Amino acid sequence: MLVLLAGIFVVHIATVIMLFVSTIANVWMVGTSNLGTVSTGLWLLCNNTCEQLPVSTSDEASLKAVQAFMILSIIFSVIALVMFIVQLFTLEKGKRFYMTGAIMLVCWLCILIGVSIYTARFTGKVPLSTNSHHGYCFILAWICFCFSFIISILYLVLRKK
Repeated sequence: MLVLLAGIFVVHIATVIMLFVSTIANVWMVGTSNLGTVSTGLWLLCNNTCEQLPVSTSDEASLKAVQAFMILSIIFSVIALVMFIVQLFTLEKGKRFYMTGAIMLVCWLCILIGVSIYTARFTGKVPLSTNSHHGYCFILAWICFCFSFIISILYLVLRKK
């Protein structure tokens, strides 16, 4: 049981780190232009230098929603990690990880909503570029989506042990 808890803890920390990286880095979409590689993220458009991401008025609300949901997912994931540590040492068996699992499910939902909005509204939209594709931050966000769901289910199953 101790090895299982340690494994879940390590995967949870990895998920938090990957959420930070995917939200902060600006490589959600990558394209090529006559000046080289162009990448866009949730915050900036980067070519040789980075500048504010140009967004049309119709897409501005969508981008703000993606930013908000990704930040919320980080917050809920960190809260769940702290709750896991607190509940591990304070609650008796049978009640341990119920709250942690519930918070991770909220984190999972935030990632799902944020990445889904980004997929629907911004796929293939890299200004001044052609041949665009998804970058590593987009892929990391989907990996975090899978990890957070698995972790939350494990927390809910472990509460009975």
